[in-house]
Amino acid sequence: MQKTLKKLFILSALALSTSVISTSVIGATSYANDGVITDESRNRTIPINITLPSNNAKCTAQVKCSVAFINAGYGISHNEYTFASNVFNQRGYLTVAVAHKLKTDPDLNREQPYLTTRMENWHRGVATLKFLVNELSSKYPAYDFTKVTLFGHSNGGDISALYSSIYPNEVSTIITLDHRRMLIPRNKNIRVLTLRGSDYPADANVLLNDSELDKFPVTQTLIEKSRHNDMYDGGPKWLVDRMSKEVEEFLDSKN
Repeated sequence: MQKTLKKLFILSALALSTSVISTSVIGATSYANDGVITDESRNRTIPINITLPSNNAKCTAQVKCSVAFINAGYGISHNEYTFASNVFNQRGYLTVAVAHKLKTDPDLNREQPYLTTRMENWHRGVATLKFLVNELSSKYPAYDFTKVTLFGHSNGGDISALYSSIYPNEVSTIITLDHRRMLIPRNKNIRVLTLRGSDYPADANVLLNDSELDKFPVTQTLIEKSRHNDMYDGGPKWLVDRMSKEVEEFLDSKN
């Protein structure tokens, strides 16, 4: 399976790296407002929400601030993870919340094996993220798009994990909320936090075993009595507060 995944990653990277991109982009002065950005090479209009950090005046082209992409769970709005955006913004991150599912996209495949049947969906998400990294880096020169943080819930976490496997040198951190299909990258240079719901198990090899946890900077935290579908702004307050706290402590621990 590892050889098959490696082949898929290489093919994806080659396909993505050869795409020609031109755009129509939202203004760089937007603050916590919805907008769209168009990838004309794919005829794809992508809803996004860019939020500047609370201390954005400290971010300059000489001293760049960090960037976090927020990737929603399937069927949930990209604007339903403000608890995460707030945590990042308070720590100097620019956040880009991304809508990966458009009305014209095929439905998420429900047949196994998901590592095969959902690759098209994840590849599309990876292409979107790569496009946004390339385009927004010139629009927001005071922010560092060369080493991004990827945050994702469920399918958004699967997209984040695949992106990190294809572009490992462009990712510093991954935070997922109960993603269950795509393997967490085993990479000593990428810090990972995955918060696990208690109602569904992850697929085989998605999570690290005890031996691997000793080798890689990965934290796997089970939240008792939490539900997969509640891990967003609309979940119970105790769960949203707990997720916020876990993300805060993880980000603060890197220092």
